[in-house]
Amino acid sequence: MALLVNIRGLSVAFNGVPVLRGVDLALGKGEALGLVGESGSGKSVTWLAALGLLPRHANVSGSVRLDGREILGAPAAELDQVRGGRVAMIFQDPASALNPVLTIRKQLCEALTLHRDLQGNSVRAEARRLLDLVGIPDAGRRLEAYPHEFSGGQVQRIMIAMALAGNPDVLIADEPTTALDATIQAQILELLSSIRREFAMAMVLISHDLGVVAENCDRVAVMYAGRIVEQAPSNQLFADPVHPYAQGLIGALPPLDGPRRRLTAIPGTVPDPAKMPEGCAFAPRCGLAAEPCGRAVPTLAPIASDRVVACIRAEASRRALLGIAAE
Repeated sequence: MALLVNIRGLSVAFNGVPVLRGVDLALGKGEALGLVGESGSGKSVTWLAALGLLPRHANVSGSVRLDGREILGAPAAELDQVRGGRVAMIFQDPASALNPVLTIRKQLCEALTLHRDLQGNSVRAEARRLLDLVGIPDAGRRLEAYPHEFSGGQVQRIMIAMALAGNPDVLIADEPTTALDATIQAQILELLSSIRREFAMAMVLISHDLGVVAENCDRVAVMYAGRIVEQAPSNQLFADPVHPYAQGLIGALPPLDGPRRRLTAIPGTVPDPAKMPEGCAFAPRCGLAAEPCGRAVPTLAPIASDRVVACIRAEASRRALLGIAAE
């Protein structure tokens, strides 16, 4: 699979406090990558930093390459072409991403004019086509409506249409089903999946919902306290998680079939970035932590040809999981 986005050593600090601590991620053309972890793990910040969308006081370092071209710290004019053109992002709160005093037509046509250089009747026709594509009924008339005249699920569909306006190579969906009921969630996810297949786009799905990630992603990266702690093909990660944190996330999911079991909970909370523990950030919450875990930060190491984990107790963690499964 050809490499499309390559992130290496991406670090972010706010007012001298590190919140991302050396993130390495790669995304292939047409691939769907899931990014999971608790709130505060750094999932959204990773991509906001990669696209130059963080506030000026953020100190960002590392490397972000798009098709081999470095875009981290690129001039504003170049980033304007990348954002929306090559890489589109659906933000976590779609309602706040739309201007409440402008019609949907004006906002959608602005994106089409900027990224596709369309004018006149052609830009309006394309705007209508995009609304039809994402399932907005009576698209021609509703182009003249304002954001408050749409339901939450329809607003999310409009945001997907705006993301598609530039024919992007990568679509970053940040919690695309937040605040939507289960039926609408399923519709939005099916829409994203069908659009990805139709346009051969790569997709990054940032989510707390592991079930959503399992069904829609080829590969999953687990984040904790500003680092990637495990990365593996989706089917392998959910069948055989290795890092204790990944085990905890999956262990907290109720099984839909088979015998009932007690759910496991991860004690404690994600550490404050300004008071990060020595060594492994997860050690204070880890039932398998040993004295060496507090000495140094574990680095991502391969445990198979297509998966990596950052845990010096990885083997013990795997044996413990197998022991639990055997019981």
